[in-house]
Amino acid sequence: MIALPLASATTTQHGSHSFIHSTGFVVASDTAAALAVVFWLGLVIWVSRDARRRIGEPFLRFLATVLGLVPYIGPVVYLLFRPSDTLEEVRSRRVELQALEQQLARSQPTCPRCCAAVEPDYLACPVCTATLRQPCASCNAPLEPLWQMCPHCATAVGPSQVDLDAALTAETKMIALAPRAEARAADA
Repeated sequence: MIALPLASATTTQHGSHSFIHSTGFVVASDTAAALAVVFWLGLVIWVSRDARRRIGEPFLRFLATVLGLVPYIGPVVYLLFRPSDTLEEVRSRRVELQALEQQLARSQPTCPRCCAAVEPDYLACPVCTATLRQPCASCNAPLEPLWQMCPHCATAVGPSQVDLDAALTAETKMIALAPRAEARAADA
């Protein structure tokens, strides 16, 4: 009778082969060892790439990669101590904070024509004499172009006083000119 290699793993022929020395067991253990080594090398590569994304200093990236070389325990230790944010997330947060700070810095209104700083209660720009707001017919308080009533005396603003197209055009120009004014202020 011819014995198959895998069948010999369960049966012994005359006591000379044991289960541990069988071909099936050797192949299975070699495959498991190869998979363990491939998985370990994959963890080392992952630690190295993740460290590049999260750690800015080259020496610390090198130490993280060396720590990843410790089989299976090193990557777990790296996971416990790695920075929670990537460098890109830190940079993005910094840029967002700068944009918010710039927005707060330019909260003072500017003239839509010459970008000079104006006060909220100015009726005209003191630099270029552009009309910024119309006075209320009742209390002479400055009115924003889109307002339908005076907030100071509750007088309705008549349709003849408000030109919505002109107001929207002026607001669009002011929004478009705002980045140029910031660039000039940054250059100065």
